[in-house]
Amino acid sequence: MDIEKILENIKNKIYHPVYFLSGEEPYFIDKISKTIEKTVLSDAEKEFNQAIVYGRDVDMIQITSLAREYPVLGNYRVVIVREAQGLKDIEKDERFKTYLKNPVKSTILVFDYKYSKIDGRTELSKLLDKTAVNFQSKKLYDNQIPDWIGKQIELLGFRMGQRTRVILAENLGNDLSKIENEISKLVINIRKNSEITPEDIEKNIGISKDYNIFELQNALGRKDIFKANEIIKNFGSNPKDNPAIKVISMLFSYFRKIFLFHFLTDKTDNNVAAQLGIKPFFVKDFRQAAANYNTFKVRQIIAIFREYDQKAKGVESGAMEDSEILKEMIFKILH
Repeated sequence: MDIEKILENIKNKIYHPVYFLSGEEPYFIDKISKTIEKTVLSDAEKEFNQAIVYGRDVDMIQITSLAREYPVLGNYRVVIVREAQGLKDIEKDERFKTYLKNPVKSTILVFDYKYSKIDGRTELSKLLDKTAVNFQSKKLYDNQIPDWIGKQIELLGFRMGQRTRVILAENLGNDLSKIENEISKLVINIRKNSEITPEDIEKNIGISKDYNIFELQNALGRKDIFKANEIIKNFGSNPKDNPAIKVISMLFSYFRKIFLFHFLTDKTDNNVAAQLGIKPFFVKDFRQAAANYNTFKVRQIIAIFREYDQKAKGVESGAMEDSEILKEMIFKILH
């Protein structure tokens, strides 16, 4: 069951006796767990019928004991096990397996089992598949984040074009909780059902529509020396928001895609988009960049990134500031 269906069921008061939320992406686990915590019980009911414990502090005897209690003056009891990955030998615990075979219907038992998962070959995993909501929270690939941003924007009643989504994704990284917080700030002063633009992003959360990593990539792809240097100069005046290590990492990823483009035999828009992990909308930009940088030059640029990544980490860089490192690196790329 995917997260949208799980959240929809909770909204419609369709509950399951056990939710086992595991995986590498904590955001989706927290989203489900906190939705259950906030919505199933009223504030008055929580005092009697909600228990939140931590995996490192309890064992399965205590958890199943809490789960077997019946609700007081209400229909449901909620038991949430935070940091459930701290439980010892959960895969072998016969008490948990026994409980799963006959869970208390009036209890909603939630496990936040972050950064790990149960071995799918075990008896416990098979029981979870059969009797519980066994949700595995997977990390989003970087190229999936713009679409995820677009979906969150739509759920809030707004629209956002692909370019604007990419600007947000490129500048905010892959921390989904951070992105959600920034989106919350972004929409406060924007009229419902309107389209959110790069200008709105700049005004409300401070990401420049002209001076950001996405525009730097485009300037380098076009070999626009003036624009690239203008952006780097702006980065130099805001080093906290644009650390050299982060900029180098993102430019490395961009030029790696240009390198891969050269070796594609099928260069149709759809295949290029699929192979590079981009939207077809951006394929034309990569065609132009590949025309400007042959494979020999891209190899040189990747070597430059390795050199300046070390300098950004303090290796043989003396007292160079991030702004100097980036300025020197961009000069070598473009000349």
